[in-house]
Amino acid sequence: MSRQVKLTREGFERLQKTLEQEQARLAEATRILQEQMETSSDTEDTGLEDAKREKMNIEARIDELEDTLARATVIEDHENEGRVELGAIVVLGNETTKKDMKVQVVSAPEATVTGGSLPRVSEDSPVGKELMGRKKGDAFVVNLDNGKQMKYKVKSIEY
Repeated sequence: MSRQVKLTREGFERLQKTLEQEQARLAEATRILQEQMETSSDTEDTGLEDAKREKMNIEARIDELEDTLARATVIEDHENEGRVELGAIVVLGNETTKKDMKVQVVSAPEATVTGGSLPRVSEDSPVGKELMGRKKGDAFVVNLDNGKQMKYKVKSIEY
């Protein structure tokens, strides 16, 4: 059984919009493919192959989006008030650079969708993993892939 995906309201709407765009692209790709098939006399026609591949790529993307949306639950209520969970907008203080950054913690599928006003951090990312369940004032260290460490402090949490 596929596990459910938690999305913010904004993320859910963005995924739906992306799905609509992909469906429009599929209709266009299908039309192009029809044209290629009608005008192509040569079976080795690269235009025809490209059109087929493009159509398959779009169909795969649509399947993926539909699957994600089918499993989606929109995060509405936050039972852990005062702690970081999905959908939280967190101001993080970078203890090394002394700069603050505002991020939203989201599920992995939502982190890949572009758009929105805030940088998104996936709950599966190194920072996201460390962030989940933290309270305001918590400091934590993230080990980066390059062996470096970053120290952050949770400055504020809002929903």
